[in-house]
Amino acid sequence: MDNESRKFTAAAVQAAPVFLNKVETIGKIASLIEEAAGNGASLIVFPEAMIPCYPYWPKDIGSIEGRKMVLDAYTELYKNSVEIPGSDTDKLCDAAKKAGAYVVIGVNEREGGTLYNTILYIGKNGDILGKHRKLMSIDSEKCIWGNGGAEDLAVFDTEVGKVGGFFCYEHHMTLAKAAMFLKGEEIHAGLWAGHGFVKPTMDFASREYAFEGQVFVVASSGHVTEDMIPDSFPLKKFTMWDYPGGSGIISPRGEYLAGPVYGKEDIIYADIDTDMIIRSKAVIDGVGHFSRPDILTLEIKGYDPAKMKASNGSHGAKRKKSARQPGAGKGGAVKSN
Repeated sequence: MDNESRKFTAAAVQAAPVFLNKVETIGKIASLIEEAAGNGASLIVFPEAMIPCYPYWPKDIGSIEGRKMVLDAYTELYKNSVEIPGSDTDKLCDAAKKAGAYVVIGVNEREGGTLYNTILYIGKNGDILGKHRKLMSIDSEKCIWGNGGAEDLAVFDTEVGKVGGFFCYEHHMTLAKAAMFLKGEEIHAGLWAGHGFVKPTMDFASREYAFEGQVFVVASSGHVTEDMIPDSFPLKKFTMWDYPGGSGIISPRGEYLAGPVYGKEDIIYADIDTDMIIRSKAVIDGVGHFSRPDILTLEIKGYDPAKMKASNGSHGAKRKKSARQPGAGKGGAVKSN
């Protein structure tokens, strides 16, 4: 941490996509960015797989006809996924630039023939700062998404603080959490699909992450009900549409500053004062005075803490470059570890 106090407003968006419709979903996102920024938000976080939707449906229903429906659904998901960078991300970047806000959003990313569950980070000047591909999918998600790599354990140095993020059950990956804390994360974006059976898990995992890392957590969840899904979707009747959400904003002490909110689309706001991180670390600094590096160490592939302290290297990107290509965005205020 540095000596600079930062105060700003964060927003956690709880919303539904326009189901399997990339174009209309991006339009909805742009409107929500404008609304949140109009209410003073400098950091706006959207749910997991907001574009074009989370793959809610079953991946096998035990019949040849069912297999065709599952593959048809995957085909639509693929066609409505985004490339990073590309014309779709340009629209998101334009919305962020117009709003003057940092935007963190979950997308289905396609590269070649593979889909990834990806967090896209956009700077307030409209540049792509970088991305995080989900390290490990859970349950039937493995039928949809490929895995991320060591480079996806990224923390971005922005004007509101050092920002990182995870999806859903990544919050239970103990060593991955430690890696983010070691890299100096201060503001954590937690992106969730909003499953009903995950309500208690989302609550305790988000609060524990905040307390354990002495970070703010902006938890953004999807919210979907059956009536939002067109009757023309063949797998609608085979799917349990129980996605109540649970978005909220949590302090480094593990206490809610706003939320959690269930059962509706909403934007949740909270004022962030990064001095609270210093106060929390006075009691517990999980990667400092309340740790034992003499007996416990963590090795992160491709990461040298000493070298990073010296150079604070970057692998961010301008929107017209790969999000994995070295080089800072045109705003000049972003670095990632």
